[in-house]
Amino acid sequence: MSTPSSRLLSLLSLLQTRRDWSGDVLAERLGVSPRTVRRDVDRLRELGYPVHAAKGPDGGYRLEPGTHMPPLLLDDEQAVALVVALQTASTGVDGVDEAAVRALATLRQVMPARLRSAAEALQVTAVTRASTRPRPSVDAETLMVVGGAVRAREVLRFDYAGGTANALGIPRRAEAHHLVTWGGRWYLVGYDLERADWRTFRVDRMTPKTPSGPRYAPRDLPAADVASFVAERFRSISPWETSIRGEALVERPAEEIVRWAGRDGLVEALPDGRSRVVLSSWSWDGLAAQMAMFGAPLQIVGPAELVDATRRLAERVSAAVA
Repeated sequence: MSTPSSRLLSLLSLLQTRRDWSGDVLAERLGVSPRTVRRDVDRLRELGYPVHAAKGPDGGYRLEPGTHMPPLLLDDEQAVALVVALQTASTGVDGVDEAAVRALATLRQVMPARLRSAAEALQVTAVTRASTRPRPSVDAETLMVVGGAVRAREVLRFDYAGGTANALGIPRRAEAHHLVTWGGRWYLVGYDLERADWRTFRVDRMTPKTPSGPRYAPRDLPAADVASFVAERFRSISPWETSIRGEALVERPAEEIVRWAGRDGLVEALPDGRSRVVLSSWSWDGLAAQMAMFGAPLQIVGPAELVDATRRLAERVSAAVA
C-alpha cells in the first residue's frame, strides 16, 4: 500500500502528463478507490494546485493554470533531471541564466541527502561551440511582450535598432504572427504594415511600445509554413541537404528547446507552451535521433521518411534494452 504522500506525488505526475483524466482511470492507475482519488484531489487543492473537476458521465479531473506557483512535488528522476538541466541552462535571454543559478541553489537546499549526493555526482559544465558570430542576448521582458502579441494576434508597435523608420522617430508596426529561433537568435515573423510585406525582425533589436495595437485577422504566409518561410530567408545557414528536413511538436517551451536545436534548427514557440521544431540532418535516421534527443514527449509531423526512421529507431532502442 502506498503512503498518502507518495500517492499524492503519483497523482500529480499523472495529471501533468495529459489534459483530462476520468476518476475511474486515475483510481485504477493508483490502485485506490475513486473516493480516495477525490480526497487526494482536495489535498492538492489545499497545497495550491488548481485541479478542476467536471461532473457527469464525461466528467473527470484537469490540472489548470493557477494564479501563483504552488509547491513543487518532484519524483527522484525529475529532481535529478532538473539539476542537470539547470546546470546547462543557456538561453540567450537576459536574466534567465542567472535565475537558473538561483533556482539550482534553492533546489539543492531542499533536496534529501541521498538525492543531493546523486545530483552533485553529475557536475556538468556546458561548453558552447566556438563561433565567429557571438549570439546576442535578448531581454526577457521584450521576449514576453513579443510572445504575448503573437498569442493574442495583436499588432506590435516597436522601435527597431538600425531601421530607417526608427531614425525618424517613427515606431514600426507589424502583425505579430510567429516567434521563432534560428541560428541561436530570436526572430519575430510578422507582416510589416508600412511596407505591406512579410518580414523577420531580430528580437534583440526590438524595443516594444505599450500598449500593443489592435487585434488582426490572421494572414496566410507566402510559404507552406513558417519553417519554409524562415529557411528561405536564411538559405545559407544549414550545412545539410535541404531535402533531409523534418518537423515535430515537442512538449517543452521554446526557451528550453533552443539550447539543443543547433545553429540550423528552427524552433517556434506555440501558444500552448509546446514548440514546433524543424531540423535538418545528414540522414533520416540521424534526424530521428536528433528529434529524440530533447528528452520530452513529441509528435512527429513529417515527412513520411522521418516517420519511418523514427519507427526504426524505436525498434532498435527497444531491442537494445530487451
